[in-house]
Amino acid sequence: MLGIADYGAFCAAILLFLALPGPGTFALLTSTGKGGFRAGAAATLGVIVGDQVLLWLAVAGVAALLAAQPLLFQAVQYLGAAYLAWIGLKLLFARPGSNASPVRIEPRRYARQAFLITLLNPKAIVFYMAFFPLFIDPAAHRGAVTFAAMAATIAVITAVYCLLLCAFADVVSAKVKANRRLARGLERLAGVFLVAFGIRLGTQ
Repeated sequence: MLGIADYGAFCAAILLFLALPGPGTFALLTSTGKGGFRAGAAATLGVIVGDQVLLWLAVAGVAALLAAQPLLFQAVQYLGAAYLAWIGLKLLFARPGSNASPVRIEPRRYARQAFLITLLNPKAIVFYMAFFPLFIDPAAHRGAVTFAAMAATIAVITAVYCLLLCAFADVVSAKVKANRRLARGLERLAGVFLVAFGIRLGTQ
């Protein structure tokens, strides 16, 4: 299909990648818990845009450049790790109802937060660098058309998966918000996970 080898396997691989817990997942869940489904949808948009940027950067050879320049790649890695840890610490120590929370009510904040988390994840860059060649049919490759088809497929599957996840999280969060102590505990748990992701990313 448009130069994509085994389109079904390509879609399945995208779903598998999305199902693996990561910083983006916690960004979606935290956003939904803070501002409901609309906030989760805004965060979903941020994730999709971040993925598209990384995807086209990989196509342009930036991923290969980072792989060939270990110091540059490490700089991106440490920047991403520091950003995740900073968000996690802000969640851990933010006072209930405080405006110091790193995840804001405004949709622009949600989208930007998820975008930056996605963009500053070096593992995603490596994923696209290794992922794309596996599903490109050299005999039927159509250049930009093939990459555009792959990009559109990733965007659609990501949108459907993330919006379903946000819808589920919104139903759960509506019940959680009735219990302030539980809501604060889950927010701190999200902070712990983000700090852990940052530490793990920075030490690998």
